[in-house]
Amino acid sequence: MKINQITAVLEQMAPQAYAEDFDNVGLLVGDANSDATGILVCHDSLEEVIDEAIAKNCNLIVCFHPILFSALKKITGKNYVERAILKAIKNDVAIYAVHTSLDNHMNGVNKIFCDALGLTDTKILIPKENFIRKLVTFTVAENADKIRDAMFEAGAGTIGNYDHCSFNSVGFGTYRGNEDSDPVVGTKGEFTKTDEVKIEVTFKKHQQQAILKALFENHLYEEVAYELYDLLNQHQNIGMGMTGILHEPMDERDFLEFVKEKMQCGGIRHSAYTGKKISKVAVLGGSGAFAIKQAISAGCDCFLTADLKYHNYYEAEGKLLLADIGHYESERYTKNYIVEYLTEKIPNFAIILSETNTNPVKYL
Repeated sequence: MKINQITAVLEQMAPQAYAEDFDNVGLLVGDANSDATGILVCHDSLEEVIDEAIAKNCNLIVCFHPILFSALKKITGKNYVERAILKAIKNDVAIYAVHTSLDNHMNGVNKIFCDALGLTDTKILIPKENFIRKLVTFTVAENADKIRDAMFEAGAGTIGNYDHCSFNSVGFGTYRGNEDSDPVVGTKGEFTKTDEVKIEVTFKKHQQQAILKALFENHLYEEVAYELYDLLNQHQNIGMGMTGILHEPMDERDFLEFVKEKMQCGGIRHSAYTGKKISKVAVLGGSGAFAIKQAISAGCDCFLTADLKYHNYYEAEGKLLLADIGHYESERYTKNYIVEYLTEKIPNFAIILSETNTNPVKYL
């Protein structure tokens, strides 16, 4: 397989359009047109992981965290990032990162987190904004089905658990073509009034090019009339963090012991106990201090995340139990999910789970 064939599969698992603006996802190092010899899946593509990939004849590393995050002006090997990049380039090892593309996916990092704890009735904690658009177009009735079907095939009209969604209304359109026109309906130079169907569909913004292509290729008018709108609606199935319900409520201390065991935590830092049972839980893999208010607003009894600072614990204000279980620990099962996904989609190909523990935090 070519590397770009594998990255196309990864794009289906974690579309780059889902990533946060600050992030750096996708193919970070390597030639997309090269033949792939094997895939090593890891959490962090450090120098020792690249050594592991070389030893196992894998020239593509799929990592969760991007080794290239901030811009580099020089690559001289002076730090761990530059050394990893140099080694990858010297040994023709490509690196692909998923990070917030998979964080924001409804079946991604936080669903994996919820599943590890047995949480049910899961929902996105902070739905993604500025991600939904609407297209409106007009055509004659005999052309409407063809246009709708083509746009549906390109990805338009999906809302939650439903697809092929559209709104259609009937009216009339008017136009008059100049001497250079070639109207399908009516005669150039003459005022024309014709019955038309107005078609409205919503779509994710990264699908716009494909949907417009489908529209133009299937519309019978010489000049295609259409409108595009940005919607204020949040996307309920894409976003940061997740909430879920425990099978049975638990005492706070018992719950934290349960989390420590399930997520294999070296330790858990937490806010003061509230005295309430834990039933509804919010999770956010990685650094999640920014979501404390949303977890409280969602009515959660506990918020599990990582990288909390001293003053963040005050923000719990006795309304919920706030717990830092460790950055690596909160995302630890992500690489296993990636391996399972790729193995299903690309059977009979070398897909290897890295044996290197890249957690930089150690515990006594």
